[in-house]
Amino acid sequence: MAKTETPGENAQLKDIISHAKEYGFVYPSSEIYDGLQAVYDYGAYGVELKNNLKRLWWETMTRVQDNIVGIDAAIFMHPTTWKASGHVDSFNDPMIDNKDSKKRYRADVLVEEHAAKLEKEGQAEKGKSLTAALARLLEAEDLDGVRDLITNEGIKCPISGTSNWTDVRQFNLMFSTQVGSVAEDSSTIYLRPETAQGIFVNFLNVQKTARMKVPFGIAQIGKAFRNEIVARQFIFRMREFEQMEMQFFIRPGTEMDWYAYWAETRMKWHLALGTPSAKLKKHDHEKLAHYANAAMDIEFEFPFGFKEVEGIHSRTDFDLKSHQEFSRKKQQYFDPEINQNYIPYVIETSIGADRLFLLTLCNAYTEENSEDKSRTYLKFHPAIAPVKAAILPIVKKDGLPEKGKEIMELLKYDFNVIYEDAASIGKRYARQDLIGTPFCIAVDHQTLEDNTVTIRHRDTTEQERVAISELHGRIAEATSFRRIFEKL
Repeated sequence: MAKTETPGENAQLKDIISHAKEYGFVYPSSEIYDGLQAVYDYGAYGVELKNNLKRLWWETMTRVQDNIVGIDAAIFMHPTTWKASGHVDSFNDPMIDNKDSKKRYRADVLVEEHAAKLEKEGQAEKGKSLTAALARLLEAEDLDGVRDLITNEGIKCPISGTSNWTDVRQFNLMFSTQVGSVAEDSSTIYLRPETAQGIFVNFLNVQKTARMKVPFGIAQIGKAFRNEIVARQFIFRMREFEQMEMQFFIRPGTEMDWYAYWAETRMKWHLALGTPSAKLKKHDHEKLAHYANAAMDIEFEFPFGFKEVEGIHSRTDFDLKSHQEFSRKKQQYFDPEINQNYIPYVIETSIGADRLFLLTLCNAYTEENSEDKSRTYLKFHPAIAPVKAAILPIVKKDGLPEKGKEIMELLKYDFNVIYEDAASIGKRYARQDLIGTPFCIAVDHQTLEDNTVTIRHRDTTEQERVAISELHGRIAEATSFRRIFEKL
């Protein structure tokens, strides 16, 4: 069943996975029953971090931008939705099995990882040529050619070490289930593989009720489900995950300008969150999806290499036109500026909440070693840290716990703060470092005399004396999303 580590994970990723479990960020799902592969649960601090990231994205879209509104569409949708979107016929991954290890792999991933290895070994041109050849074969749906490519390159199974491969076959990734009467001739519906279609089928509802004018966007955060045959690298690829998607509806002919705008805007967002520019890069798609005329990924350098975190796609008018055809209901917009009816084109930004979580965790995980001490801490931006401050009485007597709880009462309605009075103050500082708390508030005997406390800063370990009356303002300023929005 599930394991918290998989072959090929390097030491840094193993340390991060171990840290995530030990300190309440991510657990293997159903672990007491040996887990379920590629399914994970978020712990006490993980759910806080993930919620903060989702809220930051949501407010960036619906508050910072003045022409985007949100919806929350149902997971279950009429089955014809997925016929119209192309998922029933073409939502497949090319899979290949190794006959010796009995393990199944995505054929395209095997080739891409081999190409990346060649580039690292100084054979960049050969790696790019291999990637281009793969794109051509997939575009032509030449699965035999993909198998020949794998065989000719001598790509081996990482488990068995052999090249004893089966033919490449396509597997549909949608989960299906049975319900009562959804339509007269069918009781099969699907768990949605993406959140975008819930936006498209509500395009006119939102446009009319929210009184939106093109260009405008619709944002959504929600669960999606894919029957990934190859799921690995911790929470990077899971069968149940959350997407944060925004579909931006525009006038036909303006799509390339808006595509460039959103590619730049979304890259700025990641940089504003504190992600180093050296760990981010753009990757233009060579093989485009059937609905797109341009597509690119924002990739982050995870411990296992540069991988996609967010996609920006120019989807043309494929989705609305297809839903108009299948539903026989017009999906057109009357543009008063040019006095025309048309089906809008769409620019999509799509980011995985779980991948953003992993990016944030990898980026924050910090180990400092010096001659006299070593320290591990999570260097989260204060605005997204799971816990904003910890209130720590120096001792459990002399009225210090009571004073600490007074401070807790002062702060808890506006910030996620915790109170701890067990163990030495040094051990409590260390624990707060390990969960990424930016501020520790030490309550001592002087506090009882002059209503001041010592704030210890996570990143520098520096301490300063401040009045209790200043705490709320200090924490509010440091943890406000405004600190991130100002950089956009």
